[in-house]
Amino acid sequence: MAAGTLPLRRPAPIAPAPLFSPPRPEPLPAVIALLRCMLNGDGNLLSLLPAEAYRMAIGPLGYSRRSTIIVNRPDLVREVLADPKEIFPKSDLMVYALDPLIGNSIFVSSGATWRRQRDMIDPALSMMRVSKAFPAMEAGATAAEGMLADTASRGEIFSLDMMMSHMTADIICRTVFSSNIDAKVTHDVFDAFTVFERSVAQVEIRRLIMDKAWTRIPQKETVLEACRLIRRCLGELLDSHIRDGRATFDDIATAIIDAHDVDGKAFTREELIDQLGVLFLAGHETSASALTWAFYILATQPLLVERLRAETQAVAGDGPLTFEHTRRMPFVRNVFRETLRLYPPITFLPRVANEATDIGGYKVKKGALIMIAPWVMHRHQAYWRDPNVFDPDRFTAEREGELTPGAYIPFGIGPRVCAGAAFAQVEAVLLIARLFRKFDFEVLEPDKVRPAARLTTRPVEQVMCRVMFRKA
Repeated sequence: MAAGTLPLRRPAPIAPAPLFSPPRPEPLPAVIALLRCMLNGDGNLLSLLPAEAYRMAIGPLGYSRRSTIIVNRPDLVREVLADPKEIFPKSDLMVYALDPLIGNSIFVSSGATWRRQRDMIDPALSMMRVSKAFPAMEAGATAAEGMLADTASRGEIFSLDMMMSHMTADIICRTVFSSNIDAKVTHDVFDAFTVFERSVAQVEIRRLIMDKAWTRIPQKETVLEACRLIRRCLGELLDSHIRDGRATFDDIATAIIDAHDVDGKAFTREELIDQLGVLFLAGHETSASALTWAFYILATQPLLVERLRAETQAVAGDGPLTFEHTRRMPFVRNVFRETLRLYPPITFLPRVANEATDIGGYKVKKGALIMIAPWVMHRHQAYWRDPNVFDPDRFTAEREGELTPGAYIPFGIGPRVCAGAAFAQVEAVLLIARLFRKFDFEVLEPDKVRPAARLTTRPVEQVMCRVMFRKA
């Protein structure tokens, strides 16, 4: 055995878990799907997706005043998202929806503005390398264990969504700002983001159907107040960071504060809140969404838990889980990968056609909404065997030949691929392995859980749970 390597203990064979299909809206014909969505009145865009969407390569998506096209063929998806001719920027719906929250930040900007921001932020993003960020993850995981131990000791019922939001917010705050985050702040941000997602005008079905392209829609005051609260929390984190002296920190916030463009200009305070807001919200809200689904699924599938515990024991025994250990847990990693397949945090990656063009020979009008939908691609009948079944073993090396290249895009693809993809996956493996090694989770009403998509993929109602110390 080479020096410094860790011994590998083979887990005892465990019977495979029976395959199951976690909750999803039942796909319906387009007109019926539209009526269902309008009658529900809850802005759940998943209910709007017709059954045909899961079979077509490219084509019209329902009925709307502006042309709406869904693109599912992987090579065409790459063409749209890579956008070498810069004719498919982020859709006006997304830009206008996020403007009061994160301004014209790197997440929504395009062209020269995006390139300037990316050049300024790239050095900071390099600090999200997992090997550098892992100590922050460990500290956050330890804090999460303590919080769950207190909850278990008191026998309290808690919101799984809220718990995951706090854990991931704490980890990203330790990574970006070199400090932990107060539970009240995460609670306030969670509540505000929930209001924002459910009430932002761009997810109103009638707006999607009736409005013309580039229509700027006024936001409700409740949405604007939610955005102000989130930005105020981010501003306080930023100000305390600067007040404590930038020279004492070696972290992402400092790198962004110190960044300058080719003309020597730095970000203004509002621009800093925009950019740090993207990192904070994208770094914890999307991870929290995926982990909520992962913990919900595992809590209802004890044989999956048995397998991941056996793998954790074989790799790490009863000792600390290191970065090296997380790289040697393929089953835990594949549980998270399969969760991202069925419940991609960013449900849709909409683009808009700035000019009349074609996509793979399909004519596209100027102003058309081009819908790239990881939710649909990940459940497309042409790309996946048993597409709605939760099967983490589909990602094993033995079944690699089943996968369609380019059909799995939970972090996007092309030049705007999520820079935190590796970070999110290691964070998830660490939290899943550590917390299920120590605790059992019980979902109180599992049959009532169902997904909704507005800006992210979340449960319609918060998932209420109990946590208990694991039985020996």
